[in-house]
Amino acid sequence: MVGAAARKAQNNQPALLDTELEHLPADLRWREWMGRVEAVIFAANEPVRREVLARVVGKNCNLELIIDDIRAELAGCPYELVAVAGGWQHRTKKIFGDAIRAAFGTASGERAKELSQAEALVLMCIAYFQPITRGEMSSFFGKEVSRDLIGVLRAQELIASGPRSPQPGAPYTNVTTKNFLSQFGLDTLRQLPDFEALEDAGLLKTEAGAKWDVSRGPP
Repeated sequence: MVGAAARKAQNNQPALLDTELEHLPADLRWREWMGRVEAVIFAANEPVRREVLARVVGKNCNLELIIDDIRAELAGCPYELVAVAGGWQHRTKKIFGDAIRAAFGTASGERAKELSQAEALVLMCIAYFQPITRGEMSSFFGKEVSRDLIGVLRAQELIASGPRSPQPGAPYTNVTTKNFLSQFGLDTLRQLPDFEALEDAGLLKTEAGAKWDVSRGPP
């Protein structure tokens, strides 16, 4: 009985994947790895991290070169492979945004709701100075940052609770999420534009004339 049960359990286990493919010539092995990597990324509904892709290729496979070759093959396609939120994801090329909006009313990858100026400023403050509390942001802007505004950003999964602050009462801080990176097409926070670029874009002062300098940081 034990033997039968063991055989049944074994039959229910997924077959082990041959990742090394040593029986294949080098060029065919490479093509198979490319196909596996692209299939995994295509099947995922969020960016796929390197450690996940490493499960389907050989231990000596250079995933960066695999990604480069896949990108080269997609050069003439309406979609591309992009590095975002610490992984890779298929995305429609931006030049087809108008066509997608005409068909469905929204372009692939667009945020469901456009942020107001106040929401965008608070989100930018969190992105640059995280982890940061709501009280610190209120002091930073010179007026209260409401819980409702924070709730809007949370509802869109652009921010989340970070570690508690050492301030009295130990309030929770706010941090950006992987969804933030994904929505704004960033691989890491290091890709955020520097302060000079923000100043050139006119994002360092509010339209209402309330002056604030991102470079000075929160109090």
